[in-house]
Amino acid sequence: MTDIVVFVLAVSLLLYVLLGGADFGAGIVEIFTGKKGSDVISKAIAPIWEANHVWLILVIVILFNGFPQVYSNLTTYLHIPLFIILIGIIFRGTAFTFRYYDTKQDNISIYYTVLFRLSSLLTPFFFGIVLGAIILGKIPSTSNGSFFKLFISPWFNLFSVSTGIFVTFLFAWLASVYLTGEAKDEKTFQTFVKTSRNFFIVLVLSGIAVFLMAELDELHFFIKFMHSAISLSCVIVATLTIPIIWRNIKLRKRFQTRLWTGIQTACIILGWFAIQFPVMLAFADGSQFTISNSQAPERTITLLVYALFVGIVIIFPAFIYLFKVFAFEKNEEENAI
Repeated sequence: MTDIVVFVLAVSLLLYVLLGGADFGAGIVEIFTGKKGSDVISKAIAPIWEANHVWLILVIVILFNGFPQVYSNLTTYLHIPLFIILIGIIFRGTAFTFRYYDTKQDNISIYYTVLFRLSSLLTPFFFGIVLGAIILGKIPSTSNGSFFKLFISPWFNLFSVSTGIFVTFLFAWLASVYLTGEAKDEKTFQTFVKTSRNFFIVLVLSGIAVFLMAELDELHFFIKFMHSAISLSCVIVATLTIPIIWRNIKLRKRFQTRLWTGIQTACIILGWFAIQFPVMLAFADGSQFTISNSQAPERTITLLVYALFVGIVIIFPAFIYLFKVFAFEKNEEENAI
């Protein structure tokens, strides 16, 4: 039963990165493309952007019910970056809603746009910081200590910041690649292609920086990757997908481009998951919360599996229907034009 819960947790996290991450990345892409990309981005994410948070909610529900000790420690010692994430999600959603549906009779939309772009940039950054803090393992094992030691130092460090930068560029890379399939004219298409190329370069550089900062923080991330057959395989597969992605972008094969980009991203997440497994949370004193020693009682896990099954039966068809309706409406608009 626990294996099922962990599997759904991993899939939910992946879907949030692929879908919700791309939505956040769209705001980052807009910073660099400006007005040329703004209209395309707004139309691309308007009908579905809020629904993607379902996957984040599912992750939270699983942690809260299935691994309450992990949830408690995360929300206690990392409450500052988590609070910033929450504020960023709220501000981004509010700004986008008012910008997209406002009558636009005045210049107030300019402020909505600034807030939308800023929150789209900061939220993924702090998502990455939280991930970096989980990987690094400097979470206090006791509540004794100064405020800085308990609530700042676990996440305010070189490795966590570098992970935050990497996640930010990963989301931007996803969005820029997805958006190449939304461009209707050659000029807009080339704008997104150039943007995706630039984000890919900085994504690779930030990925290298993560490994370097890990060494400075004595995490030895590179050695862990090299000793994990799954992680090493994921790196190889992710690398091999690069020319395939660029070829599909050039040929304007939207589905194939997004499919291979999703596979590449899944390899990145699986590579991390493989070296982290079965550790859920590591502490500064060397102790760990693993899947086995932090899970809820068996009865709770069983009920959670039943609830997840019911939820999946409802959520997945609803999402498929949502995307089909969205695709139909887009086709109708294009035909009308």
